Amino acid sequence: MRCSFLVAGLVATFMAGSACAQAELDTEAAEKLLKRNDCFKCHAIDKDKRAPAYKKVAARLRARSYGVDYVIKHVTTGPTVRLEDGTEEQHRVIDTTDRAELENLARWLLALK
Repeated sequence: MRCSFLVAGLVATFMAGSACAQAELDTEAAEKLLKRNDCFKCHAIDKDKRAPAYKKVAARLRARSYGVDYVIKHVTTGPTVRLEDGTEEQHRVIDTTDRAELENLARWLLALK
């Protein structure tokens, strides 16, 4: 009897943890953040502009274990980037430090196909 309570407790804990780990993606919030920061000035979702298409970025980073962290670091630190015409400039820093908002943005980008 005690064993079944233990197993039930472990299953419930695992299921609750899985739900939190896979928080629902908020597409509208991600796109709103991109628009607010003029990201679509240089990027488009499915075609190259001054910078690579988001789908191209997603394809390159999707399978990487560090993909989410890479995207967050990229948009929060302003690294030097090479543009489609071969020139280089500092990437703009996004106007939020909210980790949940940044993770949602990164997961949205990496989910593009």
